[in-house]
Amino acid sequence: MKNLEDLEYDDGPERPSKSQKKRDMHALQEMGAELVELSAERLARIDMPDDLREALREAQRLTKHEARRRQMQYIGRLMRDVDPAPLREALDVVKGASAIENARQHRLERLRERLLEDEAVLTEIGSVHPGADLTRLRQLRRNALKDREEGRPPRAFRELFRLMREIDDEG
Repeated sequence: MKNLEDLEYDDGPERPSKSQKKRDMHALQEMGAELVELSAERLARIDMPDDLREALREAQRLTKHEARRRQMQYIGRLMRDVDPAPLREALDVVKGASAIENARQHRLERLRERLLEDEAVLTEIGSVHPGADLTRLRQLRRNALKDREEGRPPRAFRELFRLMREIDDEG
């Protein structure tokens, strides 16, 4: 039989404190709030359980403060049963915080600059991405160069980047 002294010095596995559990739950609830802010299209791309996806859609629909608060607590509870690591990675990609996504953005920016300097880069893009709309890329390239010459806002420049990102997503 164990006496009182043995119980005090028991080196069993430490359980997280009540405060730590609470912090973890708040972190999951905050991650849920970030997921609620995403568009339906971006939510569809993230792999998650159907009940969590439905709860997120419901939270997006709610406008009353108290109903939304309760729904956010429910989302936090559902997220306790889900591995948060893949969700965090997906959120980082959406927010552009991941190193892989940053490298991709930089690669596309360099490709856009090369395209503006030399139209022959279109052939390179066409060989790597056979389904790419080269006519649209050529048109946006011309418009971006014209905007730059005339000192107008870089609308076509940004549109060119968006189209290149879409092509890269498909490829």
